[in-house]
Formats: sequence, structure tokens, C-alpha cells
Amino acid sequence: MAQNISGQRWLDPVLAWYFVSVWGSGFIATKIGLLHAAPFTFLTLRFAFGILCLIPIIIIYRPRWPGSQAEFGHVVAAGLLMHVVHLGGSHYTQYLGMSAGITALLLSAQPLLTAFIAARWMGELLVPRQWLGILIGLAGVTLVVWHKVDIHEATAGSLIAVTISLAGVTAGTLYQRTFCPMVDLRSASLIQFIAAIAVLAPLAFIVEDVSVDWSWALAGSIVFLVIGASIFAVSALHTLMRRGQATRVTSLLYLTPIFAVLLELMLFGVVPTATSIVGIVVTCFGVAMVAWNTSRSAPCRAQKKRPAPFNAGRS
Repeated sequence: MAQNISGQRWLDPVLAWYFVSVWGSGFIATKIGLLHAAPFTFLTLRFAFGILCLIPIIIIYRPRWPGSQAEFGHVVAAGLLMHVVHLGGSHYTQYLGMSAGITALLLSAQPLLTAFIAARWMGELLVPRQWLGILIGLAGVTLVVWHKVDIHEATAGSLIAVTISLAGVTAGTLYQRTFCPMVDLRSASLIQFIAAIAVLAPLAFIVEDVSVDWSWALAGSIVFLVIGASIFAVSALHTLMRRGQATRVTSLLYLTPIFAVLLELMLFGVVPTATSIVGIVVTCFGVAMVAWNTSRSAPCRAQKKRPAPFNAGRS
């Protein structure tokens, strides 16, 4: 078992960098999609396409389904938190016009929130270096997005939406890690997409006009967000959650604004400010402090502190 884990350790950085790159560019893809459809309508289209993508995979590979009603319910609950609460909140935040800087800054509080929950209630043992790294990383993100912070665009509605989104993504990742750690990611994704549509479609009809401006740009954003983000990136995130500390994994979210800045430079020629460059360096240093594992025995000590067996998991 130990040799198998060691032999697959190369996979962790690959999954990490894939997740960071897709999650960072997802903000731009979402912004494009919301130009053509309102948030709940756009998300309904997104998950409908996701179901179409997953059905052939389910037929070919025949993955394991939840083995009990309780596990099925946990999968649905985790999916609603991650796909409805988190994405619904973040999409409405952008739709209501909150500045990208404030949105990124508030959502970047997730690693700090995760660290507090994991240390307080999930038995994770965090050393002072990791706590310091979390704070340094948050300070770095603040510098990265500072030029985009505009408090005049922060309405009460958008602040509520981004807070809901933050709560959803934090609760969703930790919930599935705790209550359905061994679920097959393919079957779980299909169940969660269906559950998400069951909630989002009625909301779209109730609070939106459900009009869609069909275009290639809309189709491209949906394809990227479904295949790249909702299926592969979310699976990468929760595969990493199974294999390591929740705090170490979620600290990767600090890197997503950095990737967005680099993407703006490559695609639109937007040169980052000196403050942003300093912030990039500070953020990377903070993430390194959180992720750097100087002792392999630390997870073992944390495991002994847990009141019950605990397996890592996904959304």
C-alpha cells in the first residue's frame, strides 16, 4: 500500500496544477456565458450538457453507485452545496456586477475558513508554519487583485451572493470528504448534476425570464466549464482531498487569481501592476508554507487525534 501511494505521488502536482489553471480561467468563461444567459438559466444549460457528457461514460465504464440510501443522500447534499449553493452564489455575484477584485478576495477566504473547521472539528493537525502560510497567502491574494477592488460595485445583494458561494464551496468539499469519501466520482457527478438541475431549473423559471442568446461563445463557455471544470477539475480537487490535508489542498485556491492575471496577460495583453507582481510572489510563498510537508509523521499524529476513522473525499 505504501509503495503504491509513493508510486502515484507524481500525480498530485499534475492534478494540482490542472485544477488551479482551469479554476482560474473559469472566471473568464463564466463571465462570457453570463453575457448570453442569466445565472440559473446558464447553470441549468451547463448541467444538462454535463449529463449528456456523463451518460456515455456511465454506460461504458459502469461505475459503482452509492451502496445505500444514506450514501446516496450524502452525495446529493454535497452536490447541492457545491453546484447549486456555490456556483449559484458566485454566478449571481458576477451577474450583479461586483468587481472581480472583491469577489476573488472574499472567495479567497476559503482556505482560512477550511483550516479553522478542519483543525477545530475534523482533527487535522496544523503546525504554526501552516497557519502563517494561510495568512501570508491571503495577504498575497489581496495584493494581486487590489487594482480590481472597487467598493462602489459591492451592493448588498452581491455581498450576500458571494458569502453564500463561499459557504457553499467550503461546506460542499468538506461534507463529501466526511460523509461519502469512497464514492465513485463518475456516478456521483451524474447524480449531483441531476439534483442540481432539479433545483436550478425551477429557480430559473421563477426568478428569470429563461431567455438565452444562443451563440458559439455561449457554447464554448459551457463546454469548457462542464468538461474542464465541473467534471475534471472538481474531480481533481476531491481526489487531492482524499490524498492529503484539506487545508493543504484548499490553499491551492490562492493560486487561481494568479492564473487569471497571467491569462489576461497572454490573451488580452493586460500587464499586471507592480503590486500584483509582488502579490504573486507573496501568495506563492504562503501556499508553499502551507503545502510543504517537512515530516511524514504529522498526518499520522493527526489521525490518532481523530475520534473516529476518517477517509478523505470529493464533490
